[in-house]
Amino acid sequence: MSEFWIYFNMGLKHVLNISAYDHALFLIGITIPYTFNEWKKWLLLISLFTVGHTISLLLSVFGVIYFKENLVEFLIPITILIVAIFNLFTAGKSSKNESITLISIVTLIFGIIHGLAFANDFKSILPGNATDKLLPLGEFALGIECSQLIIVIIVLLLSFLVQTVFRFSKRDWTLVMSAFIIGVVTPLIIQSPLWHR
Repeated sequence: MSEFWIYFNMGLKHVLNISAYDHALFLIGITIPYTFNEWKKWLLLISLFTVGHTISLLLSVFGVIYFKENLVEFLIPITILIVAIFNLFTAGKSSKNESITLISIVTLIFGIIHGLAFANDFKSILPGNATDKLLPLGEFALGIECSQLIIVIIVLLLSFLVQTVFRFSKRDWTLVMSAFIIGVVTPLIIQSPLWHR
């Protein structure tokens, strides 16, 4: 049981960490268009993000996939930027009839990209061969899912307060938060080591 908490806690701290703000920004980006009532949609998205993240760690543990760190560090803010720009163009549009299939597929792929950033570190942290790492990987994934739920619930509460107390429309809230996300990730893209070879 103590081993479970070690890896579960590692998953929690992987996301609930000031240096992991890119992970939080992505979660904010996929959450801001939704409300508590649309829980099936946002829960599906954050779970798919966790699945994607876990897939990349699994592929790395078994030596199936390897990416250069600079490329992954460049792609992560790109994924966040894409989500924020998508929100800008869809803000205020009714999501009642919206098919979530495309958003789900993209979120899964983006989860794989985000997982690659930690893949090498994760592989080196765990002792033993690849199969010995499967259970800790599952425990780590549970920690990630719980930490993501914490962030999403905070974002939804803030969204509720802003829209009810301060009378922001859902559209304005989405636009402001998307613009904020773009403002944070654009310098990360510009300062990427990929441009300075």
